[in-house]
Amino acid sequence: MAISLSLVLLVGIILVFMIRNGRIKWGPALVAILFGFLLASSNIAPDIQKFLDSAAQAIADINP
Repeated sequence: MAISLSLVLLVGIILVFMIRNGRIKWGPALVAILFGFLLASSNIAPDIQKFLDSAAQAIADINP
Protein backbone atom coordinates (compact mmCIF):
# COMPACT_ATOMS: atom_id res chain seq x y z
CA MET A 1 0.00 0.00 0.00
CA ALA A 2 2.81 2.41 0.84
CA ILE A 3 4.50 1.77 -2.49
CA SER A 4 1.32 2.37 -4.49
CA LEU A 5 0.61 5.60 -2.59
CA SER A 6 4.17 6.78 -3.22
CA LEU A 7 3.86 5.88 -6.88
CA VAL A 8 0.58 7.78 -7.18
CA LEU A 9 2.17 10.86 -5.62
CA LEU A 10 5.23 10.60 -7.89
CA VAL A 11 3.15 10.27 -11.05
CA GLY A 12 0.88 13.10 -9.89
CA ILE A 13 3.86 15.39 -9.31
CA ILE A 14 5.29 14.52 -12.72
CA LEU A 15 1.91 15.27 -14.31
CA VAL A 16 1.69 18.66 -12.58
CA PHE A 17 5.22 19.58 -13.74
CA MET A 18 4.42 18.50 -17.30
CA ILE A 19 1.30 20.67 -17.31
CA ARG A 20 3.09 23.68 -15.82
CA ASN A 21 6.00 23.41 -18.28
CA GLY A 22 3.68 23.16 -21.27
CA ARG A 23 4.77 19.63 -22.19
CA ILE A 24 1.20 18.41 -21.88
CA LYS A 25 -1.98 20.44 -22.17
CA TRP A 26 -4.93 20.30 -19.77
CA GLY A 27 -7.12 18.29 -22.18
CA PRO A 28 -4.78 15.30 -22.58
CA ALA A 29 -3.96 15.46 -18.86
CA LEU A 30 -7.65 15.23 -17.99
CA VAL A 31 -8.05 12.28 -20.35
CA ALA A 32 -5.06 10.55 -18.72
CA ILE A 33 -6.52 11.12 -15.24
CA LEU A 34 -9.94 9.81 -16.25
CA PHE A 35 -8.33 6.81 -17.92
CA GLY A 36 -6.50 6.06 -14.68
CA PHE A 37 -9.71 6.19 -12.67
CA LEU A 38 -11.51 3.91 -15.12
CA LEU A 39 -8.58 1.51 -15.26
CA ALA A 40 -8.47 1.30 -11.47
CA SER A 41 -12.07 0.10 -11.39
CA SER A 42 -11.61 -2.46 -14.17
CA ASN A 43 -10.91 -6.18 -13.88
CA ILE A 44 -7.28 -5.70 -14.89
CA ALA A 45 -6.43 -3.50 -11.87
CA PRO A 46 -5.30 -6.42 -9.62
CA ASP A 47 -2.96 -7.66 -12.36
CA ILE A 48 -1.42 -4.21 -12.73
CA GLN A 49 -0.99 -4.00 -8.95
CA LYS A 50 0.72 -7.41 -8.88
CA PHE A 51 3.08 -6.31 -11.65
CA LEU A 52 3.95 -3.08 -9.84
CA ASP A 53 4.50 -4.97 -6.58
CA SER A 54 6.81 -7.50 -8.26
CA ALA A 55 8.72 -4.71 -10.04
CA ALA A 56 9.17 -2.86 -6.74
CA GLN A 57 10.37 -6.08 -5.08
CA ALA A 58 12.83 -6.73 -7.91
CA ILE A 59 14.24 -3.22 -7.54
CA ALA A 60 14.50 -3.69 -3.77
CA ASP A 61 16.36 -6.98 -4.25
CA ILE A 62 19.13 -5.39 -6.34
CA ASN A 63 22.41 -5.35 -4.44
CA PRO A 64 24.44 -2.14 -4.83
